[in-house]
Amino acid sequence: MDAASITRLLLLAAIWGASFLFMRIGVPAFGPVALIMFRVGIAAAFLWLVARICRHALGLRRNWQHYLIIGVLNSAVPFLFFAYAAQSLPASLLAILNATSPLFGAVVGAIWLRTPVTGAVALGLGCGLAGVAVLVGHNLTLTGNADWPAIAAGLLAPLSYSLASIYTRARPGLATPFGNAHGSMWMATLVVLPLFLLAPVRHAPDAGDWAAVSALAVVCTGAAYLLYFRLIDDVGPTRALSVTFLIPVFGVLWGVLFLDETVGRHTLLGGALILAGIALTAGIVGLRRQAA
Repeated sequence: MDAASITRLLLLAAIWGASFLFMRIGVPAFGPVALIMFRVGIAAAFLWLVARICRHALGLRRNWQHYLIIGVLNSAVPFLFFAYAAQSLPASLLAILNATSPLFGAVVGAIWLRTPVTGAVALGLGCGLAGVAVLVGHNLTLTGNADWPAIAAGLLAPLSYSLASIYTRARPGLATPFGNAHGSMWMATLVVLPLFLLAPVRHAPDAGDWAAVSALAVVCTGAAYLLYFRLIDDVGPTRALSVTFLIPVFGVLWGVLFLDETVGRHTLLGGALILAGIALTAGIVGLRRQAA
C-alpha cells in the first residue's frame, strides 16, 4: 500500500470515526429520526450531484429492489439505531460497538452462506463476545441498567451492516459500487420519510446543530463513500476493509478531544478484545503466519 493509499485510509477512518461525534452533537436538537432523515436526504442529493457531474447512470428502474434492500440494511436501519443510542451513549462507546460488524458478519456468513467456522474464527468470536461483555457490563453497572435499550440499539446497528455486507456478497454484479451507494441512499430517504412525518424535529436547531448534520451527511456519508470506493479501486476490498480497525481509534479520540469523554480501562480492554476478535475472524493473524 503506497503513501497516498495509506493517507486515504487514515482520512476515511477519521471521517467515519467522526460520524459518532456529529450524531452526539446533533441528536439532542433534531431527535434520532429527523437527524437521520437529513443525513440520508442531504447525502442522496450530494451523490446525485456527483453522478450528474461524473455522468454515472443509476439504473433505478432495473435495480430499485436491490437498492431498497441495501438502503434499509446498510443505511436506514443502522443509522436510526445509532442515532437512538447516541442520545445516551458516548461517541467513543458507539465507535467501538460499530466495530463488531465483522464479528456479526462471521456468524451470519456461517448461517447464510454456510461459510465454515475455523478454529481462528471461533476464537475471534469468543474474543469479540468477551469484549462486548466487558463494555456492556461496565456501562450497565454505571447506569443501573438504564441504558440497556441504547446498548441493544448500538449492537443491532452493526448486525444490520453485516446483513447488508452478506447480501451484497451473495448478489454480486447487480450494480456498480457507486450505484449501490447512490441508489441505496435515495431508498433510505424514502424509508425514513414516513417516520420523519410522525417524529419531526425535536427542538429548533441552531447553527452548530445544522453544521453537525451537514458534516454527517456530506462528509461522513456522501464523500466517505466516494473515498471508500477510490480506496477499493487502489488497493482492493480486503485491504480497504482494514479501515474497520482504525474507526474506533478515531471515534474514541474525537470523543475525548471534543466532547470531554473519559476513556477508562474497561473501554480500552473491551475495545482491544473486539479488535483482536476482528483480526482473528478476518484471517489476518492466519495470513501473517502463512507469510512468515
